[in-house]
Amino acid sequence: MRKLASIILFLVVVSNSFGQSKNSPLQISHLLGDFYVYRTFSDYKGTKISANALYLVTDKGVVLFDAPWDKDMFQPLLDSIKAKHHKEVIMLFATHSHDDRAGGFDFYRKKGIKTYSIKLTDDILKKENKPRAEFIIPNDKTFTVGQHTFEVCYPGKGHASDNVVVWFNKEKVLYGGCFIKSTDAKDLGYLGDSDVKEWKTSIAKVQSKFKNPKYIIPGHEGWNSLESLNHTLKMVNEYLAQKSAGKK
Repeated sequence: MRKLASIILFLVVVSNSFGQSKNSPLQISHLLGDFYVYRTFSDYKGTKISANALYLVTDKGVVLFDAPWDKDMFQPLLDSIKAKHHKEVIMLFATHSHDDRAGGFDFYRKKGIKTYSIKLTDDILKKENKPRAEFIIPNDKTFTVGQHTFEVCYPGKGHASDNVVVWFNKEKVLYGGCFIKSTDAKDLGYLGDSDVKEWKTSIAKVQSKFKNPKYIIPGHEGWNSLESLNHTLKMVNEYLAQKSAGKK
């Protein structure tokens, strides 16, 4: 009985430590192999909204793709990764300039973590007087970190003028950030920095270049469907059709 109680307590501690509890402000889920999706939350127009991001465990250390949306989770994310994987975070890539992606540049850079963005993102952050990445990379670049290789790709304008996606060819994982909308999404969300007409063209480029993904991770809401990119295109087409009809 005592042994069973100890096991249950251990499972509760692990759940709380690694953000697996339903109400945790940091929720970490295993995707496959060395890939983990983590979710944080923020208030948007009075509603609590989740943001998905990704991290990859390599022989050299852990690579983050986008920072937590909730700045209070900057350090807990590092602590959770250290506890779970016994490795340090060594790199952070932001998929565009918004706070739910690039908001952690200053914090993580001060921790000695290498931070990366494309020039388009850097130009926006500089104009807005926000912390910028230490390293500026080309719009399309392939990285090898430890045993893993991935490609950062700028497909063109969409949710934002500077949005990039990340492709892991061996595992067929497409990390879309806010460029890709979840199948849970009912609309395109915030369009203040969007170019919806170009978004359609950019989606076509992603579909042509990165074929047959086994996992697609959108920037917000659920990420268990392979139809999220098609769903994004459908909503883009509907939006454009409505705009066109409104001009007549």
